[in-house]
Amino acid sequence: MKQVARLAGVGTKTVSRVVNGEPNVAADTARRVWDAVQELDYHVDIRAGSLRRPGGATRTIALLVASVDNPFAGELHRGVEDVAREHDVAVLASSLDEEPQREVAAVEDSIRRHVDGIIVNTTTVDGAALERVLHMGVPIVFVDRAPRGLVADCVTSDTTSAAERATRHLLGQGHRRIVLLTERLNVATALARRQGFLDAFRETRTEESGALVVSGLVGAEAAERALWGVMTSPDPPTAVFSGQNLLTEGALHALRRLGLREVVAHVGFDDLPLADMLAPALTVVRQDPRTMGSLAARRLFSRLDGDQGEPEHLVVPTELVCRGSGEIPPPGTSGAWPQ
Repeated sequence: MKQVARLAGVGTKTVSRVVNGEPNVAADTARRVWDAVQELDYHVDIRAGSLRRPGGATRTIALLVASVDNPFAGELHRGVEDVAREHDVAVLASSLDEEPQREVAAVEDSIRRHVDGIIVNTTTVDGAALERVLHMGVPIVFVDRAPRGLVADCVTSDTTSAAERATRHLLGQGHRRIVLLTERLNVATALARRQGFLDAFRETRTEESGALVVSGLVGAEAAERALWGVMTSPDPPTAVFSGQNLLTEGALHALRRLGLREVVAHVGFDDLPLADMLAPALTVVRQDPRTMGSLAARRLFSRLDGDQGEPEHLVVPTELVCRGSGEIPPPGTSGAWPQ
């Protein structure tokens, strides 16, 4: 900064005011400073500058997601990043791998790194593991999953009612034996989607013995193995509801290997790339993770700007996209499965 000041013929305080966008600097002076900045390839030391900013702001926020390689997390990240860029803030993303203890460690590590705020796709249902860190002075917004028992800002989809709507759709096609594939039930969305699935049976007065739930699945391979076992059992379901995008991939593999893609109805939660190109095309509950990420980021920056209002729960609508697979009727009474 001293070198820039000497080259521009100004004091270091003037350089500081120019590079930090402060007012009351003559246009000609500012131009000389920026010319010197460019010639010397000067970059602001954000960590050092944060020591002098109100509250020690570092212009970084943390985004903690289940896994950064999941396309859903990628869209969520993009929504957050688009808003953060408007505020000249960097986004630091980390994977939690659906492990509550790793989530607590990641939150604590983010706080130690002096991030300005945290957006977290929490792994916990009740939020007890995070209750202590919520009072450490760093704003936290939950996205996609709203932990029970915590009063905090969160942005989710209408996941329970969406699962109920999708299940009602399959029941409406005449299916009375449906299997739900879902993640571990320590994941809030898995619990919510199971609730919506069972609610649909109850609300339509359909015999609940036909509501099969296979939970605890992690990844596509686990879903494929689980559905293979269910579909080769003596009394297989006539429809499948896969409760997450990776589980949908596994279900597609199992049904294809069994030769049942045109026989067994299938609805997936979350859209997949090229899902409309399959035969039959995949019926899905489409979420909008980019909008969820954007809203979560705007809520976080509102807190960083001094908003002291009550916590908000924003709900982003989902859409049931009917493409063919979810509209397959149950097989005839003969129950002849392809060999």
